[in-house]
Amino acid sequence: MNEPRLIRGNEACALAAIAAGCRFYGGYPITPSSEIAEHMARELPEVGGVFVQMEDEISSLGAVIGAAFAGAKAMTATSGPGFSLMQEHIGYAVMAEAPCVIVDVMRGGPSTGRPTSPSQGDVMQARWGTHGDHPAIVFAPASVAEIFELTVKAFVVAERTRMPVIVLYDEVLGHTAETVALPEEVTVADRRKPEVEPEAFLPMLPANDGVPPLPAFGDGYRFHVTGLVHDERGFPSDDPAVAGALLRRLHAKVENHRSEIVDVATSHLDDADVVIFAYGIVARAAEEAVAMARRQGGRVGLVRPRTLWPFPDAEIAEAVRGARLVVVCEMNLGQMLLEVERVVAGSVPIAAVLRGDGEPIDPDEILAALDRDMEGALP
Repeated sequence: MNEPRLIRGNEACALAAIAAGCRFYGGYPITPSSEIAEHMARELPEVGGVFVQMEDEISSLGAVIGAAFAGAKAMTATSGPGFSLMQEHIGYAVMAEAPCVIVDVMRGGPSTGRPTSPSQGDVMQARWGTHGDHPAIVFAPASVAEIFELTVKAFVVAERTRMPVIVLYDEVLGHTAETVALPEEVTVADRRKPEVEPEAFLPMLPANDGVPPLPAFGDGYRFHVTGLVHDERGFPSDDPAVAGALLRRLHAKVENHRSEIVDVATSHLDDADVVIFAYGIVARAAEEAVAMARRQGGRVGLVRPRTLWPFPDAEIAEAVRGARLVVVCEMNLGQMLLEVERVVAGSVPIAAVLRGDGEPIDPDEILAALDRDMEGALP
């Protein structure tokens, strides 16, 4: 490990991207993610990379997709309004199978909302913002160190699955400075290249894990890139059988890599009869609430998904098994709450601590919910 140093979350994101091999950044400045672009503009040229400020968020992700097909590990960063503008290209990247990383530093909304305030309002947009039956991969760090770790992981997963991968955190984490010892080396993934001669190459013929190899433009392999339903040659098709098989393969390739994608952290669940569900910055308050409740004799535990999508159904169901109450805490009006309710399926009562006003949830709010919704949760 390197010597510990004081690093802000957005800087950690940029450092992680470069360490993971990112050599192209196409972006447009937007609060509260702009420091990522600023850092990439300074540092990418030093490692032989390219930084381009585009005219808007739509063209930013378009440039990133183009760079990915040219052979580069590529990334962009934005916030809620810009993320909305990117949705059509996110769908294109899913269908064309362009590996890339998109960082969304969330702020208050809807629309321009509260640009300098935190929120977790983009959770469902990250899953369903683009149209069609598409898969999604989304990581949610809860500290500066995790921003670094999960940004690196996002590049690894993007390359292995040929998917756009989203890193989702908020304004507070983006601007929080914490002392972090960054690793000297990180795990990287090189994309799978074709093992056949160019004349035998079928660009959308998948390997055993459902992921087709991806040559770079200029490698001598000719292939067609489209957002239309396409066959194994990469050419558009109106055949329902082709469409159905393609959509199922796009989902299956994510499921085939599920063990390396899905990540859930837990604490104090061995004897917990109350389980708090929280993610991102809210999990920091939840951890303190658990500690405070434990000091009062309460049997309270925490389940914290670091992967939001695919939603960790089995892991959450196991974490709340035997609990008398689940408390869902998030800085929106209940986006993950619906997923927890779906998984719990009425087996455990669910309470909620929700804020959509651009202010963080604090531990006292969570403790108050325990006292309100479960008599005897805190002796």
